Amino acid sequence: MNDVRIDIEVNGIRYERTVDARTSLADFLREQIGLTGTHLGCEHGVCGACTVLVDGRSVRSCLSLAAQAGGTTVRTVEGLGDGDGLSPLQQAMSRHHGLQCGFCTPGFVVAATELLENSAELDDHDVREALSGNVCRCTGYHGIVAAVLEVARERQPATGKAAE
Repeated sequence: MNDVRIDIEVNGIRYERTVDARTSLADFLREQIGLTGTHLGCEHGVCGACTVLVDGRSVRSCLSLAAQAGGTTVRTVEGLGDGDGLSPLQQAMSRHHGLQCGFCTPGFVVAATELLENSAELDDHDVREALSGNVCRCTGYHGIVAAVLEVARERQPATGKAAE
């Protein structure tokens, strides 16, 4: 067995662990530190359910090795809220019925969080394009897009224009 020692920060907590060199980041998060919000769907990087942020960028954790994430900062869906509360995006997803079975939800929320953190203005097309790598079989995407656009509008600075 090829063991690798990693030092990784996940949701603000530093972990030092020894992992098998073949351990995926998703398996490390779920099995070694108990963060089961990162879901494993296809395990081929296609569905996006396992999306996490590594140093602020979306990564398919089923395709990434835990050893590759050593020395990085990882944010999972559990690390997006404020304390015990939900993030504004998570709240908007609930209001807009942007989740049904919930299996894909963590990946969508994480990917949309990256989009919101890195974009000043968004429209329907921008959101759909940015989230096109995430698959949902239940919602039809309308509620998901509406939730992201609501949060994007709330984050825009007041321009003095009348609301439409």
